Amino acid sequence: MDGKKLEYKGEEALKEIERLTAKADKVQFKFLKEILTRNSKTEYLSKYMKGSKDVSAFKQCVPVITYKAIQPYIQRIANGEDSSLITGHPITEMLCSSGTSGRKPKMMPSIAEDLDRRTFLYNLIMPIMNQYVPGLDEGKAMFLYFVKAEMSTPCGLPARTVLTSYYKSSHFKCRGLDPFNNGTSPDQTILCNDSNQSMYCQLLSGLVHRHHVLRLGAVFASAFLRAISFLERNWVNFCNDIRTGQLDPFITDPECRLSMAPLLSLPNASLADEIKDICSQTSWKGILCQLWPKAKYIEAVVTGSMAQYIPALEYYSDGKLPLVCTMYASSECYFGVNLEPLCDPADVAFTLLPNMGYFEFIPLGENGTRLMDIDEDEEVRNDKLVDLVQVRLGCYYELVVTTFAGLYRYRIGDVLQVTGFHNEAPQFRFICRRNVVLSIDNDKTNEEDLHKSISVAKKLLEPFNALLVEYTSYADTSHLPGHYVLYWEIIHHGSSVVDLDSSTLDVDKVLQECCIAVEEELDYIYRRCRAHDKSVGPLEIRVVEPGTFEELMDYFISQGGSINQYKTPRCIKSNKALKLLDSNVKACFFSPRDPKWIP
Repeated sequence: MDGKKLEYKGEEALKEIERLTAKADKVQFKFLKEILTRNSKTEYLSKYMKGSKDVSAFKQCVPVITYKAIQPYIQRIANGEDSSLITGHPITEMLCSSGTSGRKPKMMPSIAEDLDRRTFLYNLIMPIMNQYVPGLDEGKAMFLYFVKAEMSTPCGLPARTVLTSYYKSSHFKCRGLDPFNNGTSPDQTILCNDSNQSMYCQLLSGLVHRHHVLRLGAVFASAFLRAISFLERNWVNFCNDIRTGQLDPFITDPECRLSMAPLLSLPNASLADEIKDICSQTSWKGILCQLWPKAKYIEAVVTGSMAQYIPALEYYSDGKLPLVCTMYASSECYFGVNLEPLCDPADVAFTLLPNMGYFEFIPLGENGTRLMDIDEDEEVRNDKLVDLVQVRLGCYYELVVTTFAGLYRYRIGDVLQVTGFHNEAPQFRFICRRNVVLSIDNDKTNEEDLHKSISVAKKLLEPFNALLVEYTSYADTSHLPGHYVLYWEIIHHGSSVVDLDSSTLDVDKVLQECCIAVEEELDYIYRRCRAHDKSVGPLEIRVVEPGTFEELMDYFISQGGSINQYKTPRCIKSNKALKLLDSNVKACFFSPRDPKWIP
């Protein structure tokens, strides 16, 4: 492992960033060499390298893969076989990715020292921020963190999200006192499995400390906005708790009640009145700055699909609080940091740190012209990949990673653009997740899964001689929680649109069942977000007038599209196209219940 125990803080952390990026190529070579030395005897590498530890042999012989290729090995380990199938280290847990395979969450192998690397990256954040926002050690951070439901593999390994893994680790629970990371939430409230009780206690803690809070945030922008929505519904209860010095009986978790007791040890009517006066206003524009007047920024992921939440965050902060996106990470690997955290969200670029993983890149052209050319399952020739320091400014790439835990030349699925360099290390702008068409929170639904789900649901129309002739979709985040919207054009007897007043077709019931049928077919992560996390709202079907999709085609062709190459987009991003669709909506239907989800 590169650099002591990766425990750098303060000025030493900034010096370590300079050291790593100044010799990024050498650090990367050493990193890969160490992986091959430790893991050369694994079944997976032996299959391709015959025991060799040579870097050139690795690049020539080991294929570029997707999850489909490594999944059988991971499943065998999950079932009880030895970790030596893919790594020279004991696998301590499986990390559940937001991606899915066969409607189940992808499981990524993780070893003990992975937690050291993640902690290393976390420890870089405050030294970087302190360069731009001084005095952050003089107050508190109201960061809202949550654990997710976890499972066990057949052999007993924990299977959980990467963040749940970190919050339940000794790295988090046994961390020392640090004035730069002084949070308002007691650890017990973060570790509470009931997300509503956790949210209640964490927000209440933040309100109690409102005059000491310097930073606000959550991991994702969607989670922070969900907290604001929760605050709107519960501020009266919060005021009552503070006024009486008694925690609401709604909180039944013993650890939460115990940890919250010191915060509510005395009634505080004046604080309750302050909060009541602010929250009872008609408009909540700028509410964050009023409730937490010393806050200097909001920290959350606002790149990729989370960019859709930027206008709402700016509304609640009245545009006065910078939106800070600090790091780039996934279940497979933590990648890098934002060295200019106060930049505009549209300009966020991450410097990939060469000691976090071995990084390679599939070129996608200078202007992203090959962005849609490479399918996830298409074989990528080894000689097409370029190393970390070989990427070119302005060009687009798909990220490929190799780790100590047993991922070799694994396609992450993220498309990145090179925006600059810090010393030898390139800086990347996150462009998109390949193949994802819909995303509200942690859910990521691709076109294929959406099509399969709709194909099942539309069969419910057949007994009534009704036929779905065209569809598209949209992630509606105008209200919280956001939800999927499907636009359906339906004909009856092959001639006219479905009569929404027809006695032969109980439209409400049938189309509501179509909604839930789509949801039941979507993947594990989506169903968890809907049924357990409540971070995604009920799916909606909007039935449109006949000819609507012809109008949609005419619109896109008028914008420069080719009639010969036109295909109905399965997800709509254009506001004008959405306006066209919504102007033709005849009726709307929602899922009547949550989809089935079993941890």
